[in-house]
Amino acid sequence: MTVLVTGGAGFIGAHVVKKLLAKKEKVVVVDDLSSGWAGRMPINIPFEIGDIADTAFLRSVFRRYSISAVVHLAGSILVGDSIKYPLLYHRNNVVASHTLLTVMLEFGVRTIVFSSSAAVYGDPSQTPVTEEADLRPVNPYGWNKLTTEMMLRDYAKAYGLRYVALRYFNAAGPGYRRRPASHLIPRAVHAVLGIEPYFRLNGADYPTRDGTCDRDYVHVEDLADAHYVAWWYLLNGGTSLALNCGGGKPYSNLEVLQKIRSISGVDFPIEIGPRRQGDPASLVAHIGLIRETLGWVPKLGLETMIGNELEFARMYLSKPTA
Repeated sequence: MTVLVTGGAGFIGAHVVKKLLAKKEKVVVVDDLSSGWAGRMPINIPFEIGDIADTAFLRSVFRRYSISAVVHLAGSILVGDSIKYPLLYHRNNVVASHTLLTVMLEFGVRTIVFSSSAAVYGDPSQTPVTEEADLRPVNPYGWNKLTTEMMLRDYAKAYGLRYVALRYFNAAGPGYRRRPASHLIPRAVHAVLGIEPYFRLNGADYPTRDGTCDRDYVHVEDLADAHYVAWWYLLNGGTSLALNCGGGKPYSNLEVLQKIRSISGVDFPIEIGPRRQGDPASLVAHIGLIRETLGWVPKLGLETMIGNELEFARMYLSKPTA
């Protein structure tokens, strides 16, 4: 069996590829390298550089490698950019997913694990949020993910597709290389290393314990394991469903920053800025369903995520030259 991993050169995708290879699965990676890094790829697997919205390119991949299942992580992921460039995000996330599903059906491939997002919940009225909560995104990125989930649902009913949509919460751990950083932990790590002169905290006036957003963090290696067990679940006849994939514990932004200061030993400056458009006050996962269905539980905590990310950054990132 050959598994196609779209976006396999990305931060999370590369860990998924590593997990599948460790389990002795055959893997083919497709990535357009718009945000991925080819250096993450093992040299002994097929790696096709291209856009999954390109039907001819995608058909050639399915034809040459006899794809039998898909793990779909390709797409644009920055909430702020989705607000600035909604048409681009619609194209990269929705249109590209439609093309992928269409080609899958042409080649008789009926199994897919989809990288969704907690952004489908928007600003939930209650946390921890369960999979039965209202789906009401507050930004185009969240709508992109929800639209793709709806396509999966409809394709499953009409064509016999089987899927698992993993609704990620905040992923962290080693391997993040985006500069400038867009997520809280890597942004703070960049401040630790002096890559950035300070950390800007987006909003301290939310209706939360300390005025900063509450978030749920999951180690990228735990996420990779969730993709593998989701794929195995489908391979063994599991029915289609969407599952939260997070740590199940709330941490405020300020708490995370204080942990990073403590672990790194660097008292980097923090400046308070305005709220960022599209950010809910609290977004924390209820993870009972994924535990019951897949037997998955997160094994690595926040301190490990921070330590791993610091170690990686110190090895592979450097201060800008004068």
